Amino acid sequence: MSPHHALAPILLSLCFAALLPGCATPAVDREPDETAEVDPMLAGSGIAHRVVKEAFVTPLTPQDNIDSPALWMAPDGSALLLATGKKSGHLVAYDGDTGAALGARGSRGTGPGQFDRPNGIFVHDDLVFVVERDNHRVQVLRLPGMQSLGSFGDADLQKPYGLWLHPTGANRFDVLVSDAYMAGEDARGDEIPPPLAELGARFKRYAVSIDGDRVAATLAGTVGDTTAAGAIRVPESLWGDAAHDRLLIAEEDLATGTAVREYGMDGRFRGRTLGLGMFKAQAEGIALWQCTDGSGYWITTDQFKDRSLFHVWDRATLAHLGAFAGETVGNTDGVWLHQGATKRFPQGVFYAVHDDMGVGAFDWRDIAATLGLKVACEG
Repeated sequence: MSPHHALAPILLSLCFAALLPGCATPAVDREPDETAEVDPMLAGSGIAHRVVKEAFVTPLTPQDNIDSPALWMAPDGSALLLATGKKSGHLVAYDGDTGAALGARGSRGTGPGQFDRPNGIFVHDDLVFVVERDNHRVQVLRLPGMQSLGSFGDADLQKPYGLWLHPTGANRFDVLVSDAYMAGEDARGDEIPPPLAELGARFKRYAVSIDGDRVAATLAGTVGDTTAAGAIRVPESLWGDAAHDRLLIAEEDLATGTAVREYGMDGRFRGRTLGLGMFKAQAEGIALWQCTDGSGYWITTDQFKDRSLFHVWDRATLAHLGAFAGETVGNTDGVWLHQGATKRFPQGVFYAVHDDMGVGAFDWRDIAATLGLKVACEG
């Protein structure tokens, strides 16, 4: 090793430790929601909750920077759990019943079947929709072969993160995509939310159709309140309940108070915010457990670093019913609730990302028994 090479690690350490003159400031890749000075911890917070032990936690792969999960049930009854790898640029696959690693799907790039900073993910039947922040698009693929059918949004989306969709007909979908466009950076390198008047397009709405193996999409409008009470400054997670004409949207901005806002399916703020002052870390992933009679439960995530807290709300009234945490899962971004049966989870399963490195699974029977919830819908 040459003397110059031997000195390199020492100089690099000094640069990071003391930021000596002539040393470049290390680049920080912060998300818009990563502005807390100190990591919030559930331990010692004093928030009442119950503990539900995870059925499993998948192998941890910090090189992927896992963000959001979604489950696909194959015709043979096997469960394929997919999670977006923001840093690695591919989808990470697991056995949804055991958590065993099944390898990567796709690769980094801009072409079909490739991803650049994949973030939000949604599975419907044999279709998987993937939001790519740095390709500024939503790509649609067909399972199990991961055949890319096309993409949409690249002409409209600036910095997309999450999505939710629901079918409006045969192979027709209403798709909402959160768009975290910002107004520059402050001195720390943290992105600055735009002023209220510019938050009217926080979510892009698309009318999407799948005809054979082709995707067609039209920008059908934008969603975003511009009042102080209803605006979403830092957007990502959302979920809808068409039966109750309701969208729940996570507000991740710590400066104004992280919480969950209620919008109508038409995109108008309903005037109600859930958990303001109750969320002590950051509102993140949202899921819905639902029955045809209109009953059910919302689950919303408070992203404590040590162990994530999952608040449960009544589906119809939005009354707070309690909260639970796992023994291990913490720092959760995305979640996914599969209400149907799998081989291991006959009453369904709740998946939550663990600390950017893997996914934890909670048996719905364990959640229901611990919090006194329904195990199954009547009939």
